[in-house]
Amino acid sequence: MPGDRLTQQDRRQIADGLAGGLTYAEIARRLKRPTSTVTREVMRNGGPGAYRADQAQRAADRPVHRRRTTPAAARGDADAYGRDLRTVREVAGRLTDLLVQAGIPQMMARVLAALYTTDSGSLTSAELVQRLQVSPASISKAVGYLEAQELIRRERDPRRRAERYVIDDDVWYQAMVASARANALLADTARQSAHTLGPATPAGVRLENMSQFLARVGDDLVRSAEHWRQVYTTPQTSEHG
Repeated sequence: MPGDRLTQQDRRQIADGLAGGLTYAEIARRLKRPTSTVTREVMRNGGPGAYRADQAQRAADRPVHRRRTTPAAARGDADAYGRDLRTVREVAGRLTDLLVQAGIPQMMARVLAALYTTDSGSLTSAELVQRLQVSPASISKAVGYLEAQELIRRERDPRRRAERYVIDDDVWYQAMVASARANALLADTARQSAHTLGPATPAGVRLENMSQFLARVGDDLVRSAEHWRQVYTTPQTSEHG
């Protein structure tokens, strides 16, 4: 069983895994370590884009000068709801891994997870850069992708004269409707192609079946999304009036 401390070889495997595009969970499985251990190690040492095994090892070898913890310092290690920030980062790391497995690119998944685990549901570009320890260009690219997928939106923050990236409560409804629209266009194209190639030919039949399947599944998806959106986003009467 591995000890609590990561070895230099562990750190080299982490660096190799990041370079190979592996998720924290995949790296952790190779090391037989908890995912949270890998997440903390990477975030402590510059994030996935800047992690270097040798630098991380030197940082780990430096003697730790512990200061007495004051109440103010203790508050700095917690968010507005008293949660340990390490716990918040671990939750974001697990969510990132699942989003990556669902097909979202890693940097885009990290931005989405950061927004989901922020109580305000919004962050500026500068806040995302600081939180994820990546370049502004990486954030810009990720935001562009997520906006195109209708997973986030941007709004102006007049106090900071900056744009904030916002995740709405009905973001998955919007994403499913966008997916249904894309499937509807594909269904129309398949139907037209079936008629062009001949509806009685094997290719025509295949395309017509594809069109019918996508159209009907898309209709069902939109109806289901509409129903559950009303269930989970209908304003409820506040107990405080």
